[in-house]
Amino acid sequence: MTDILAAFAWVFDPANWAGPSGILARLGEHAWYSLLTLILAAVIALPIGLAIGHTGRFRGLAVGVSGALRAIPTLGLVVYLALITLNLSIIPPLIALTILAIPPVLAGAYSGLESVDRRTIDAARAMGMTELQILFKVEIPLSLPLIIGGIRSAALQVIATWTVAAILPVGGLGRFLFDGLAVQRYDEMLGGSILVIALALVTDGVFAIVQRLVVPRGVTAGKIQDVRSKDPWRPIGPSVPHQPVGNSS
Repeated sequence: MTDILAAFAWVFDPANWAGPSGILARLGEHAWYSLLTLILAAVIALPIGLAIGHTGRFRGLAVGVSGALRAIPTLGLVVYLALITLNLSIIPPLIALTILAIPPVLAGAYSGLESVDRRTIDAARAMGMTELQILFKVEIPLSLPLIIGGIRSAALQVIATWTVAAILPVGGLGRFLFDGLAVQRYDEMLGGSILVIALALVTDGVFAIVQRLVVPRGVTAGKIQDVRSKDPWRPIGPSVPHQPVGNSS
């Protein structure tokens, strides 16, 4: 408990927020690194996932490749890329974390399109819509919550993994962990971990709101609400007023 209190005291100390190595600067670096990684992963994975989901081709290959990419140890790949390129900038971890972010984005894209009812797509074809019109006007709008869900999952993995990527001399919130370990400042290390958790929670909350907002209005309007009684033995139909038994006077 004392360590946790010391960590929160470190986080809320105004002296730790200022300067190029302060919390605000490191938080901005971490957010920028994560955003750049997600953009690169989305540029690569979304077109491939949409093509697979629309055509249904190469799905098995996509699943196999995604599983193989998930199995790669990201920290080991970061160090390996830094060694073979002799580059200690953000390029090695950026490449490694982009590879990490591709599988969930890819899976969200093709799974989202596969979840669209085939009868809806057949109806769109019967109306004379082209394949591109079906993709952009029917399939993507209906599958957008799942596509956003894939990006959401990738974002949380990227935010967490950029922390350990600070084993190289790059910025981000991971610097507090490695720099604090070097001088045995455990309050700084724990405080940096708290900041990473806070950033991940805020990001997850934003994506959760976006997922709700992108649900097509026609889908939410078409939901049928069950207004029947929870009593399973009550007959379905108009209610009949109770009639007293016996002769009325």
